[in-house]
Amino acid sequence: MARRNGGFVGQDGLDAPDIPTGVAGTAAELSVSVAFTAPSDAGTSAITNFVAQVSTDDTDYSAGSNTGTSSPIVVSSLTAGTAATAKVWAINAYGTSAPSDASASFTPLALPRAVIHLSGGSNYETLEFVDMGTSGNTTDFGDLTEARIRGSALGSSTRGVFGGGYPGSDPTTTSVIDYVTIASTGNATDFGDLSSTRSYPTGLSSNTRGLFGGGAEANNAYTDTIEYITIANTGNATDFGNLSTAYDRTSAASPTRGVFLGANTNVIEYVTIANTGNTTDFGDFSAALRLSTACASNTRLLSHGYLNGAVVNTIEYITIANTGNSTDFGDLTAAVYNCGATSNNTLGIFMGGVPDRNSIDKVTIASTGNASDFGDLSANAIRRPQATSSAHGGIA
Repeated sequence: MARRNGGFVGQDGLDAPDIPTGVAGTAAELSVSVAFTAPSDAGTSAITNFVAQVSTDDTDYSAGSNTGTSSPIVVSSLTAGTAATAKVWAINAYGTSAPSDASASFTPLALPRAVIHLSGGSNYETLEFVDMGTSGNTTDFGDLTEARIRGSALGSSTRGVFGGGYPGSDPTTTSVIDYVTIASTGNATDFGDLSSTRSYPTGLSSNTRGLFGGGAEANNAYTDTIEYITIANTGNATDFGNLSTAYDRTSAASPTRGVFLGANTNVIEYVTIANTGNTTDFGDFSAALRLSTACASNTRLLSHGYLNGAVVNTIEYITIANTGNSTDFGDLTAAVYNCGATSNNTLGIFMGGVPDRNSIDKVTIASTGNASDFGDLSANAIRRPQATSSAHGGIA
């Protein structure tokens, strides 16, 4: 039965709705999506609105609130990392129901953070970060364990991993793998080693496994080797399989499939990240791609590179789940090569590159179109800066 006298606020003899049931909160970035079942008894008149409110102490439901006409209701501007619960009230013309039972506890997530290895000028060990939920300039994060350029990056939702490259400007390559905790600024910690020293390996990842592919070993001898690590567990890389040819590539990934492309070829290849094995043909880029970079959402990969020896601003894309050739996406704000990129599940950012550049561009991955300004790195990053994001696997 509906509550008499309008629940909390009502008029004598008229009924507010019964209580909503089945309240559950799904945490997102600084927000929660509150699902519920509307009461079967709406009271004297139809339900007009529902109110979802959030509490961090299970008593005072004032940490956040929003109104909607149906389930779910998203409550925003919450505090990341602080556990909370939600309740829902139903409203009709005559009053407000009693509160629902509290949901199970949920914890709002932080805004996605990108960690970037500048890899240029005198900043060979420098790491910077930017929160990808809002445009802006980068901020100092810390340093790698050794200064180097032309390495790779990948990551999970909590940990960023950087591997390989040249130590500083020295042409000797390195096998070192470092990691950082993305939510906490500070210097990198040793993770383990690649099986060989190499520059220009490419990196991609799911939320659990990272792959390093290709690159140049000692004396610029290119390799087709792909190796993997379990991101949560430090240790040396393990053999995964092989690329179709030995060279340096670029790559990006969905949660399940890793894609390799570029390096003096228009060939696109893929692997299933959870299963070791060699790459399989995916399709073709519009032209042979060099000095390229890539980023991805859960569904779409974007790439930019040096096309047929020409410096261009062209971005192309593929749908990762469906094999096939690339399609035009739009343009960066300037023609550049040797830039870097990373992404969350909605936003892709491209940074640095040659000519000497500290600019960061952004695109919405689901919507084709040209890039716009995001902010700036603290210095020019001209040698394919490496970046990874807490919201999605990284790239090299």
